[in-house]
Amino acid sequence: MAQADTAETGQGGAGRRDTGSGTWRAGIRRAIRIAARPGPWKRGPVLAALALLLGLFMLLHAKIPNRIGGLGSLVETFLPWFGLFVPVLLAGALWRRSASAVVALLLPVMVWLSLFGGVLGDKSQPGGDLTVAGHNVGADNPDPAGTARDLAASGADVLALQELTEQARGTYEKELAKAYPYHTVQGTVGLWSKLPLSDTQPVDIKQDVGPLGDTKPAEVKMAYNRALRTTVATDQGPLAVYVAHLGSVRVNPRAGFWTDSRDRNAQALGEALAAEQNERVVLLGDLNGTMDDRAFAGLTAQLRSAQNAAGDGFGFTWPASFPVARIDQILVRGVEPESSWVLPATGSDHLPVAAGISW
Repeated sequence: MAQADTAETGQGGAGRRDTGSGTWRAGIRRAIRIAARPGPWKRGPVLAALALLLGLFMLLHAKIPNRIGGLGSLVETFLPWFGLFVPVLLAGALWRRSASAVVALLLPVMVWLSLFGGVLGDKSQPGGDLTVAGHNVGADNPDPAGTARDLAASGADVLALQELTEQARGTYEKELAKAYPYHTVQGTVGLWSKLPLSDTQPVDIKQDVGPLGDTKPAEVKMAYNRALRTTVATDQGPLAVYVAHLGSVRVNPRAGFWTDSRDRNAQALGEALAAEQNERVVLLGDLNGTMDDRAFAGLTAQLRSAQNAAGDGFGFTWPASFPVARIDQILVRGVEPESSWVLPATGSDHLPVAAGISW
């Protein structure tokens, strides 16, 4: 019996030792798996890298070369929209529980806020001595009479129009005559005013057509003169007003983001403004570009955007159906912008813009 008990005890002991050993080994394997599993700082390295690249991309946008298909200008035209990648990357970081990706996102957030944070608030103030407005009425506008009535109802003291066709010019002159006793039209741009005008002249902005097959049919039929300068007589003294419609930009298979004509026009317009003797200047027009674009450095060095100084938000104007960029501008020098806003849509593919200025 003793021998049998000893055998049973040995078997039982061995069984208990085996069970303990198995538990111990399972614990070791579990610990190894936990240790091998990446922690929150090691998860999502790709997301973290993308966040850093996005921040550097926005921070160094001015370094992106334009010689490669106008890439620099293309990026700067839609630069505010790159902020949309931040919530996308944040969602990925939260899904992956990646602390490193969340921290990396601080870079693009801070860069975007430094670039555009000041645009988000409403900086408008009540009052203003003069209201100016501008609108690319569109060569293909199906309702020029309705557009003219809408613009007259805005109450603007000075109204600048671009892309006037010979066919529609008479309609605008007729519909705006009652509200604006003074007006001038030079080529495809015009100015209507409640105050007297003088010293009106066209401005040579070295306008030409785009690459072969790259010009809208409506533009081919339009006169080349697309800029003017006039003096508005106000009770505070003369105000120099420029109206301009710079060359269009194109996405062309051969040239990429083609901006040559617009850039040349912007440079010529900047030179004309630099020679302007009047201290008070307002520029209204379809400049076919945003003020973030390096092509307008010659203009932004001399004038400031009414929208940036006294607007509410980005004030996108094109296309009218779903605006993604502000290419219709009101720039000023020697006067104080008090407010800036976008007017309701008309029959044009652009939205009208307006601003209140004071002396």
